[in-house]
Amino acid sequence: MQHIYLDNNSTTPIDPQVLSAMMADLSGPPANPSSIHFFGQRAKKLLQGARQTAAVYFGGKPDELIFTSGGTESINLLLRSLPKGHLITTDLEHACVYRTAKMLETQGYPVTFLSPGVYGAPTPAAVEAAIRPDTRAIILSASNGETGSKTDLTALAALAEKNHIPLLLDAVSYVGKEPLPLLPGISAVALSGHKFHSPKGIGALFVRSSFKITPLSTGGNQEAMRRAGTENLAGILGLAEALQILHENQPAFTAHMLQLRTHFETELFRALPDLQINGSGPRISNTSNIAFHGCDGETLLLQLDLAGIAASHGSACSAGALEPSRVLLNMGIDRRAARSSIRFSLNRMQTRQEIDLALERIVPLIRKLRSL
Repeated sequence: MQHIYLDNNSTTPIDPQVLSAMMADLSGPPANPSSIHFFGQRAKKLLQGARQTAAVYFGGKPDELIFTSGGTESINLLLRSLPKGHLITTDLEHACVYRTAKMLETQGYPVTFLSPGVYGAPTPAAVEAAIRPDTRAIILSASNGETGSKTDLTALAALAEKNHIPLLLDAVSYVGKEPLPLLPGISAVALSGHKFHSPKGIGALFVRSSFKITPLSTGGNQEAMRRAGTENLAGILGLAEALQILHENQPAFTAHMLQLRTHFETELFRALPDLQINGSGPRISNTSNIAFHGCDGETLLLQLDLAGIAASHGSACSAGALEPSRVLLNMGIDRRAARSSIRFSLNRMQTRQEIDLALERIVPLIRKLRSL
């Protein structure tokens, strides 16, 4: 049986071109960029080249880039560097933002958790209304990892710039799906490599030089003393290669995924009654979060897996939770609909044939479950 992977917001397959770039470290001699001998200097050149390549993606300077272990570390590095004061975010954020903001609340940071509702993303008007004289930062996802709902980056960046408030972006679920405009009002961007065909365990944080970072851990002088520890050189080389691929090809990738998703949703809605797309606002190109009314989501996930289709309830970080998705419930979706909701997320390497095969299996499965 051919297995079809439709859980790419959880993780993606490594691009062979990315893996090839990583071999410059993995197959080479011992290489620590902090060593002063020949081997260390060779590694340092590789690291510097990767940093320059990654910076091109952002349109920034190499020294504005910090390599991390992934999105969660990047977000924590950002939020724990904030001076005490009022923060604005939403109750739909990924756990690395939501729980860290909750933790900062216990330390005396006033936090406004906006509730965007079924639209799925905060409006600029709601963010502006929440701004106070002591607001220190606005922290939002560029797109929601569960529903794909997109934030209006252009309007919010302009709002942040006008009010001289840092706009900090969790772009983990956004990068690789659509072009990321690094607008003047955006102060920092966090991303995770395994969401766009580079390896797990490597991420990056783009931070404008005006935004000061406090290290989470102290030690060596790596990453300009902002992130101590020997660099994951192989992962960094892979991440940089993946970002270069995106820089050169993103519009075509976006169009391909959007075409596949549109076909997937159109055929599902044609074949099955009583479906609901979660998130009424604009969505990222690869994500469909669908409520299959009349089906239990956990049962449906298990049956999909047996049918060779990998999907999810929502964020992989929440997998195994008995409760319905916090994101869907906070959007105002009722518990029964939330329990029946499944997220399908595509990647740029997938084909129309895979989507058609998935549809051939999903449609009769839904009909069968509804008949029980």
